[in-house]
Amino acid sequence: MTDEHTISDGGLSADDQAVLDRIEEENIDFLRLQFTDILGVVKNVSIPAHQAEKALTEGIYFDGSSIEGFVRIQESDMRLVPDPETFAVLPWRSDDDGGAARLVCDIVDTDGEPFVGGPRQVLKSVLEEAEEMGYSVSIGPEPEFFLFEKDEDGNATTIPHDNGGYFDLAPKDLASDVRKEIIFTLEKMGFEIEASHHEVAEGQHEINFKYDDALSTADNIVTFRAVVRAVAEQHDLHATFMPKPIAEINGSGMHSHISLFDEDGNNAFADDDDEFNLSETAYQFMGGLLNHAPAFTAVTNPTVNSYKRLVPGYEAPIYVAWSDTNRSALIRVPDAAGVSARFEVRSPDPSCNPYLALAALIASGLDGIKNDADPGDPVREDIYEFDDEKREEYGIETLPPNLGRAVEALEADDVVLDALGPHTAEKFPEAKNQEFSEYLTQVSQWEEDRYLETF
Repeated sequence: MTDEHTISDGGLSADDQAVLDRIEEENIDFLRLQFTDILGVVKNVSIPAHQAEKALTEGIYFDGSSIEGFVRIQESDMRLVPDPETFAVLPWRSDDDGGAARLVCDIVDTDGEPFVGGPRQVLKSVLEEAEEMGYSVSIGPEPEFFLFEKDEDGNATTIPHDNGGYFDLAPKDLASDVRKEIIFTLEKMGFEIEASHHEVAEGQHEINFKYDDALSTADNIVTFRAVVRAVAEQHDLHATFMPKPIAEINGSGMHSHISLFDEDGNNAFADDDDEFNLSETAYQFMGGLLNHAPAFTAVTNPTVNSYKRLVPGYEAPIYVAWSDTNRSALIRVPDAAGVSARFEVRSPDPSCNPYLALAALIASGLDGIKNDADPGDPVREDIYEFDDEKREEYGIETLPPNLGRAVEALEADDVVLDALGPHTAEKFPEAKNQEFSEYLTQVSQWEEDRYLETF
């Protein structure tokens, strides 16, 4: 992993030329240069295909002051520099008359240096630290989403598209054809899909794609969300990655499977002599995750709504512990050995900025390796059934109960803040504190229904 493509030398690399060749072969008319703001919202600039060489060698200027969490107006000139390895044709935008493709971009400042506040650069910096420690990082995400009907004006509702349940088949799972089309579209864009199924709640779905290096995985999550929304729109449906769109049913998570590989390509988490097939490095990494869980939760669960999902009773983890047998713990160790040895962090949700979320998770784990962190013993009982006294006996803490408390934990954690870098460590908490403050001033329908006529 390098940043060579972000600093132009005025010439085309072999990867750049390969992109130009693909543009001609695929009859591409327009390119979408894609990046995310600090909140993870996808932004893009469209350019005609004949500008591709200029974009690849010089970058495309844009106003950084207009993007959430970037820079002030007096320092607004920035450049998008496409990563040629991320070229992908957009199947829903292509036909015989021409097509469109996207390139994920890095952000460069006016001095030609990578912008430290760019979310993709934040993740790259953490991965460089991992590389210096002798590791590469693989992540396998499991993003969930809802498909809802639209009203007669084309606005999103919270009416589920179907009444299916976990692993249901048609006719209850009316969205099976939509899922199939999403999968075909993703595969055309280079994804390797491992599984898809209807989730527990009505209208809820999950599509799992194969693990990859952490940077590619973050790119893939951003692309996945865009594809799901685009295909849903073609079926006059609204797809949402909002963590808890409907009260009193399961919310949407993005469980993330993590493993490290050493410089020889061996799984650094694997030890077949261990009861759980995990190495000392794996336990240390896990210990780091548990130690920094309150802080990284602000990044992996970044909205007010995220904390409506993180409550007991709906299969979402709220307890800072690990287990091999139950899903009430934050970290679950699946029955896997050798090259597949890994563990699953169950708290993240799909509303997060994947670059920042993965950076926070990885940095927390690496800190555990540096400091020989101890994750303690696994908890094999259902923690949801514990009372406060028993949780205290086991030393089990809970995740922050709301966004405000999560941001407080983040601001007190130097490891996660350092991972975000000086720019994002300032701008992200600032944006989230503002969001939480706005939320606290609102009066909900629940409050009106409960109190308006009672008092």
